[in-house]
Amino acid sequence: MKSLQNIIHIAVTILCLSMPVARISAQNASTAYNFLDVTSSSRIYGLGGINISTVDDNLNVTDQNPSLLGPEMSNQILVDYMHYVGGSNFAGTRYAHSVGERGAWSAGLRYFGYGSITAADETGAILGKFSPKDIAFNGAFSYDIYGYWRGGINVKLLYSSYEKYSAMALATDLGVNYYDADRDLSFSIVGANLGGQIKKFNNETDRLPMDLRLGWSQSFGSFPVRFSVTAWNLTHWHLPYKTIGDNSDNASSDEYKDSFGSNLFRHLVFGAELISSEKFYVSIGYNYRTRTDMSTYSRSFLSGFSLGAGLNTQKFKVGLAFAQPHTGATTFMLNLTLDLNDFLN
Repeated sequence: MKSLQNIIHIAVTILCLSMPVARISAQNASTAYNFLDVTSSSRIYGLGGINISTVDDNLNVTDQNPSLLGPEMSNQILVDYMHYVGGSNFAGTRYAHSVGERGAWSAGLRYFGYGSITAADETGAILGKFSPKDIAFNGAFSYDIYGYWRGGINVKLLYSSYEKYSAMALATDLGVNYYDADRDLSFSIVGANLGGQIKKFNNETDRLPMDLRLGWSQSFGSFPVRFSVTAWNLTHWHLPYKTIGDNSDNASSDEYKDSFGSNLFRHLVFGAELISSEKFYVSIGYNYRTRTDMSTYSRSFLSGFSLGAGLNTQKFKVGLAFAQPHTGATTFMLNLTLDLNDFLN
């Protein structure tokens, strides 16, 4: 009974911590540190970019939900690389180890590089070039609470450097996961990016992209496909977007969309993956918000969709993911997970 009370306490804590976020977001939806929503996992990226409920023994599924971390990942090391939009390149590494039979910790860092940008003063005089960057250091802990339930916490120290300006922030993810292996049923709740700035940019306050998320994943019987639905941005309902004409004579004027249907689906990310073998998976995801954010005449047919695939060998696990949110923006991600136990034995 005490363990069950702990589960309820953690879930209520996540909800309570997220409630102030809802009030703030209703007043102003703009945030900084939005690189925190760019996953480091090819598994998650192939499922639409947001996923908190896919359970595996691979460290890369823990990126957005620390309660998916577990002792089964002990002595794994993960290396990730992503070619993102606008010539940006991201990379990172993470290591995990067990704590007894029911707990686990992980630690890592991720670098976000945005290429070279020309610097100019207020008169337009060129001053040279600079390379803006963000760095995230993270440490996570998880524990099997009771039965099918596991809880986790992830703490992230964030450092940003843009030309002569720098800032620091502290963010925390709190997560709870329910997983029934017999039914391959997983349900999660996460309070993401809770925290604030430690050091400000030029004395200006920026908010973190704090969020409340729910996730469900499940396969059915012998059918070798696992389905996922993730609800995010739950701290505010209205997520309007703007449609833009192509400047032709027959083009419609710019219009804001804020209907019930568009708001609903901009909160949801859908994913499905073929899991017919433990040796590989193939996945597809659909993120309606990505597609509508790119709702210009030149967006790609693939905008909003993502594709992923993974291969498991005796020594390592490799994952790939691809998406094209816009005709001028092709993104690619690579993960490599090594189980050091296989090399030490």
